[in-house]
Amino acid sequence: MSTASWSHLLHHRWAVPILAELHRERGSRFVVLLRRLGLSRQTLSRTLAALVDEGLVARNPGYGHPLRPEYVLTARGRSVARRCARLVDGLPEQERSLKKWTLPTLAAAGSGRRFSELQDLLPEVTPRALTLALKDLQALGLLERRVGEEYPPTTTYRPTPAGRRLQRLL
Repeated sequence: MSTASWSHLLHHRWAVPILAELHRERGSRFVVLLRRLGLSRQTLSRTLAALVDEGLVARNPGYGHPLRPEYVLTARGRSVARRCARLVDGLPEQERSLKKWTLPTLAAAGSGRRFSELQDLLPEVTPRALTLALKDLQALGLLERRVGEEYPPTTTYRPTPAGRRLQRLL
C-alpha cells in the first residue's frame, strides 16, 4: 500500500488492529471485537462502518449459529488484513493501538526526510500531530532524529533498523 493508502486506512486509528483481529479469527462478532480490543461501542461501530464502506469488511449475510461471525473480510480485505496482522505483530506492545499518524509518518520517512518534506507528503497532518508522531516513533526506537552540523542546522528523521523492518511491511 502507498503512503496515501495507509494514511486513508488509518483515518480511523483502530482500522489496522481490527483488520488484524478479523484476519486472525477469520471473522468475528461485534462483542468479541469490543472486548478484545477494549474499544467503545461508538468507536468500533464507526470504524467497522468505514471498513465496510472501503470494501475491506462485509457483514456476514444470513442467520445461523449464534457463534457465527458477524463481520468477515472481503477478498480485497484479506490481503490488506494479512499485512495488518504482520504489522501489528511487529509493533511494540505499547504501540498496538496505532495513533492516527504513526504509520503514515513512518512510511513517509523513507530513508530520511526533513519535517517540511514529511508535511508535504502528508498534506492532511497538522504540524502538532506530525510532531507528536515523530516523538512517538523516536520513543519507540523506530525513528532517529539527526541534527546537521551546518548553519542553519537541518534536522532529518531516519528509520532505525526496527523502523525499516516495519517500513517493508508497509
